[in-house]
Amino acid sequence: MKRKQYQVDAFARRVFEGNPAAVCPLESWLPDATLQAIAMENNLSETAFFVPDGPSFHLRWFTPVAEVDLCGHATLATAHVIFEELGYAGPAIEFMTRSGRLVVERKDGMLVMDFPAQPPVPCAAPAALLDALGAPPVEVLAAGDYVVIFNDEAIVRTMEPDMAKLSTLALRGVCVTAPGAPGSGIDFVSRFFAPRYGIPEDPVTGSAHCELAPYWAGRLGKQRLAAYQASARGGDVLCEVRGDRVILSGRAVTFMVGEITI
Repeated sequence: MKRKQYQVDAFARRVFEGNPAAVCPLESWLPDATLQAIAMENNLSETAFFVPDGPSFHLRWFTPVAEVDLCGHATLATAHVIFEELGYAGPAIEFMTRSGRLVVERKDGMLVMDFPAQPPVPCAAPAALLDALGAPPVEVLAAGDYVVIFNDEAIVRTMEPDMAKLSTLALRGVCVTAPGAPGSGIDFVSRFFAPRYGIPEDPVTGSAHCELAPYWAGRLGKQRLAAYQASARGGDVLCEVRGDRVILSGRAVTFMVGEITI
């Protein structure tokens, strides 16, 4: 059995930037074990699978080791494939997912995603988390991930966490973040680590911005925010907080079109 597969760089203006995701269109669902095996074989932070269902699409995301509830960059990549590679003519795409209904539309040359806000709340910092990061944070919060606040962008950019210690934590991942440098045009920077899910460092993590954007909107007193994920590849994410939703905008480019055999 052969299936087409795309590899897309999400939150990127050109190839080799942002976060690569595999996107595999299906006519009907394959067994979960097969989906997981494909994701493991791809060995990217996420592989997205979608199946048409009337006017909408069912969408699922897999890391190399597990299915996840929400993924931003692979949703962006999937919308890019449907719009640009498959010729979808509608103004917006509706995805049905484990995190509910998600909508992606094209606007001013960008893909705009409507995601659920996940505001983090203060929590006690596990000793393993503090030991792994090696720098004292200003604050530690939690939602689906630990959100660790620093006041110095340089700490976030140069941090080299202990992945073995991070992999022992209970939550999905760890997002470290700090305000952007004055005059940079960036409101906040971040990095994201999820070794427990087979992702030592994720290049650009859309879902983490569902946690980051509400925090920084409250701290900075503004609803629209320019974010930069400071991984080796790097990526820009535009965020807007609208009540219990976060609007995430970015670009994507196709790197590869291929065919898998299963």
